[in-house]
Amino acid sequence: MFKFFFDSKWSFWAWPGAIIILSKIWFQVQIDVKINEWFGEFYDMIQNALAEPNSITIDEYWASLFSFITLAGIYVALAVIISFFTNHYLFRWRTSMVEWYHSVYDKARKIEGASQRVQEDTVKFSRIMESLGTSFISSVLIIIEFTPILFGLSVGIPIFFFGDWEYGLMTGALIWSVGGTLFLIILGFILRLVGVEYDLQKQEAAYRKILVIAEDDGEIRPKRLDELFDDVRKIHFLSYIRYLYFGIASSAYGQANVLSAYVFLAPAIVAGVVTLGVMQQIIRAFGRVEGSMQYLLRAWPIIIELLSVYKRLREFENQIEKTIQDEKAGIVR
Repeated sequence: MFKFFFDSKWSFWAWPGAIIILSKIWFQVQIDVKINEWFGEFYDMIQNALAEPNSITIDEYWASLFSFITLAGIYVALAVIISFFTNHYLFRWRTSMVEWYHSVYDKARKIEGASQRVQEDTVKFSRIMESLGTSFISSVLIIIEFTPILFGLSVGIPIFFFGDWEYGLMTGALIWSVGGTLFLIILGFILRLVGVEYDLQKQEAAYRKILVIAEDDGEIRPKRLDELFDDVRKIHFLSYIRYLYFGIASSAYGQANVLSAYVFLAPAIVAGVVTLGVMQQIIRAFGRVEGSMQYLLRAWPIIIELLSVYKRLREFENQIEKTIQDEKAGIVR
């Protein structure tokens, strides 16, 4: 799977392409920081305008909106460019994988589900990596950029439970985010979500294979097809019930998450020690840091699918390598 990074044929794409994607995401995060600053300035302006009529001019108001449109336009343009380039990058990665599979397919074709591994799983691998890879990098950079901002904004502001401690807001975000994420990850392991996803794909592959054989072989018994589909049905129903439990916990945590920043800021809001603009900046920065810390939680269903795909492809490659080694051993003998 990772020959892409060590094959000289792909050296022009592998490492330079990764650096380009990383640089563009970093610049996008910088724009996000500027947008956060804009929120503070804009809402302070709104507060002043509502408290004292005609304290701002209509030109100042439109100018503020136009500055946001400019920042948002740059952000959207970068997102489109990153997505376009990442698509090409990951298709080259997939190409490097399938080229190797093609070169040894005379040995791989005898392995159960070989065609599905080479075609379907390589597609899934590249598509999942597209969403997970860029979002992971973005989450790390957001934590790096927004953490100092959150520290700076929360100095001197009373925080629920932590009082006037200057690190209270950041500590609260850390405890809430990491604690909730660890709880759901542990729940995912208890429910064996990765295992059930792997079993589901395995049963689907077996069912698909017998259907393909039945296209050319009229002697394939319908009962055999029904037996395989029964296995497919059982594993799907098992996955539904397990994902139901995980979904209940995840949804409940997500709804509680909406209020977390307001809970921590409750003493400051009630005491009126923050302006509307500062409050918006804090809540947005808190949300960005908290959301990035919850990366594993938000991406958990996709991570489960990626781990399942990785497990199948790794198993497939190991079987190919074992077949090659057995053939070489046979030649030696």
